[in-house]
Amino acid sequence: MNLKLVSIVLGMAAATYITRIGSQVLFASTGMPAWMERWLKHVPTAFLTALIVPSLLMPEGHLDISLGNNYLLAGAVAAFTAYRTRNVLITILIGMTVIIILNRFMPF
Repeated sequence: MNLKLVSIVLGMAAATYITRIGSQVLFASTGMPAWMERWLKHVPTAFLTALIVPSLLMPEGHLDISLGNNYLLAGAVAAFTAYRTRNVLITILIGMTVIIILNRFMPF
């Protein structure tokens, strides 16, 4: 194996370990503050939104907010389903079904 590759892997392992153990050591005796716990609760939602929204709005590399954007339509249906049902499995199934139907039967 290349020495450079091994150094990168070991360096990233050390960086990951230090960042994770740091919070353990810091909050071991005092516990996590309530404001931080409330703030951290929103991190997964923000992270997933940052990953998903660009693919819905720019499926071909440019902004496409039209009825011809099947991904945006399926995303809107999935978002509405998630809001109404609060069920991840149903949301995924309906979103995938809508995108398959749109891509298969209505290719713009």
